[in-house]
Amino acid sequence: MPRTPWRRRRTTDSPRPAGRRWAGRLRRGGTAARQALLVRVGRRAGDAGRAATATQAEVIYTGAEFGRARTLAITGSSHVPAPPPVVVIEETGDALLPGAHTMRRRAGFALVNACTLASLGLGLLAIFLAMQGDVRYAAACLVACVAFDGLDGALARRLGVSSPFGAQMDSLADMCSFGLAAPVVVYASLAHTVPTPAAAVACIMVAGCAAIRLARFNVSPKDGKFFCGVPTTMVAAVLALGVLIDLPIPGLALLGGVALLAFAMVSSFPYAKLARIVKLPPWLWLLPVVGALVDARLTFVAVVAAYLISGPFLWLRLRRP
Repeated sequence: MPRTPWRRRRTTDSPRPAGRRWAGRLRRGGTAARQALLVRVGRRAGDAGRAATATQAEVIYTGAEFGRARTLAITGSSHVPAPPPVVVIEETGDALLPGAHTMRRRAGFALVNACTLASLGLGLLAIFLAMQGDVRYAAACLVACVAFDGLDGALARRLGVSSPFGAQMDSLADMCSFGLAAPVVVYASLAHTVPTPAAAVACIMVAGCAAIRLARFNVSPKDGKFFCGVPTTMVAAVLALGVLIDLPIPGLALLGGVALLAFAMVSSFPYAKLARIVKLPPWLWLLPVVGALVDARLTFVAVVAAYLISGPFLWLRLRRP
């Protein structure tokens, strides 16, 4: 009876070694080696702005690691420690202006950043004017800062040139204009009506809370309906308008109001955005208009107080089951 083919001794030029046992062991080892050498790592480069998806790539070994993996594969060991994969991430797009770099988008990007720089420059001008004693003009510069801060965001969304660079630049300009210039203007306006240390502490609180508010806003998920705490822009606008209209309030009460605004910036109460406030019923808008005709200062204080109270009220309402 003839011998089975797999028991015949192979010649030296055979494509695989002689013997069924050795060949089976090599096949098993080859499977383990392939499993060790191929892992799911890496990223597949796609269009700019799309999420990266996992794909299959080869792991890059050093000479020693490749030799050990080959030895383990030949001996038939199934316990092959997988070395850490080497992942190469390719950068896509432009960090400053994502998307197509057309002339129209470049011009829009430059216009938006010019508005941000204008807000920054007006904030510095407000500090210089406050140092010279021109408190009213300094407060007017802060109001202009608020206008330019709202304009650059609206233009960025309108022209489609929003970018992470613009968001970070806007945050830095806000810290200069609203976190530093606004406290300096308030300090200059309160310097001769309240004790100097008390005014300094209140203004330092505004600056510190503004920094915390801006940093938290940069790293927190955005809500399209409410702010988490009062925005720094709104606090700066309230402080600037309070200096402009010269509120007839005692100095200690003004210090309490400044401290309350500082804590409102870092609070967790939800405050409605301007887009939701505009959608209020028309009869609610008639009340402040009529009040402004009677007494503008008292109406301003009432509107600011109502907005500050709305945060805890909404918080209690949202917590109800």
